[in-house]
Amino acid sequence: MKMEYRKLKPYLLLWGTQSLSALGSAMTNYALVIWLYQKSGSALETALLSICSYAPYVLMSVFAGALSDRWNKKRTMLCCDLCAAACTLIVLGLLKADRLLPWHMYILNALSGLMNTVQQPASDVAATLLVPRELYQKTSGLRSFSQSLVTILTPVFATVLLAFAGMDWVIAVDLSSFAIAFLTLLFCIRVPAAPQSANADELILRSARAGLAWLRRKALILKLILFLACINLVASAYNAALPALLLSRPQGGETVLGWVNAVSGLATLAGSVLVTLLPAPKNRVKVICLTLMLSMGTENFLLALGKTPLAWCVGSVLGWIGIPIMNANLDVILRSSIPANMQGRVYSCRNTLQFFTIPLGFFLGGVLVDEVFSPLMAAAPPGGMLDRLFGGPGAGAAATFCVLAVMGVAVCAAFFFFLRRESWRDGDSAR
Repeated sequence: MKMEYRKLKPYLLLWGTQSLSALGSAMTNYALVIWLYQKSGSALETALLSICSYAPYVLMSVFAGALSDRWNKKRTMLCCDLCAAACTLIVLGLLKADRLLPWHMYILNALSGLMNTVQQPASDVAATLLVPRELYQKTSGLRSFSQSLVTILTPVFATVLLAFAGMDWVIAVDLSSFAIAFLTLLFCIRVPAAPQSANADELILRSARAGLAWLRRKALILKLILFLACINLVASAYNAALPALLLSRPQGGETVLGWVNAVSGLATLAGSVLVTLLPAPKNRVKVICLTLMLSMGTENFLLALGKTPLAWCVGSVLGWIGIPIMNANLDVILRSSIPANMQGRVYSCRNTLQFFTIPLGFFLGGVLVDEVFSPLMAAAPPGGMLDRLFGGPGAGAAATFCVLAVMGVAVCAAFFFFLRRESWRDGDSAR
């Protein structure tokens, strides 16, 4: 145990401080979503915040990975974090001047998303360089643990600060957590140099194509990425519709939205602990498919048909407890299959292919709530089947979740059929 701690000490320092900074950023984003929805009442306008964050991520990821493989990982992370903090400072200044408008938030979210696009592949490679191969699954569990802890604490801390101190204090906490992470990385962590590719001086476009070419040669990984792209379409539509549902329902509101998000974090936390204790499965691909089937087949239906916070919280537990198990198995497949000197390029190509559906999903969720099912439910006859199933304030969002549930189960069933003969075991290289 002491030997493992010594090996992981630099990674644990990076993981802890970056997780703290992620909590601060998530609190600001959460508070801004509430602020905008209360002002506009539109699921689509709120979803545009996330669309603007993800659009540069999707469009530029391939090139960002090629650049990340060339650049110093530590300096890249520091510069990107500094630019993202500057965007947060601008939000604070506009708020203090009472001039913050939705379009300001969209532009600043796009700039922050661009910084994250460059920072993430550098961070992924840095984690690989700091962690021994035999500890990949344990550190994947730690990453899921921190992500779930952020999910638990974000709505609680953000709601309390927003209610009692205002948006200024939410942003102040965000900037303080950034400062801790920035200074720790700058002064206390040495990131080893990644092995250089033999083609380190190739052009950016050619370098980006090398990442895509690697994925084309690995059929199993490419199939998994396309499967997860479909899942992300449904999951991001879920994220767009959730505030509209829980802030509108008679038994909902800001506090209930916070509780449901916190419970999903607790479920993810439980899954993160579980994955660190589980032995390596015989078939990691099957585990990925089955955990996502559980998630998609339970939570969306309970959100659609449930009318009480208890039902929504039960849905959150069932929907999120298996996600860390899925992520850890996917992470082991990727980290064990991709050479370290290719990881920046391959991860960025993966990000583009796997996450391009996220802005589409946020847009889809907003349109389904605002333009399709809210008008449909408003025109539904009182006492009819639709009214009995979904009726009341937030009925359009509830009907949207029912459609998302069917879509999610269909995607999982289809890909389970196509991938049923595929397997990946530790020590394999993906085909």
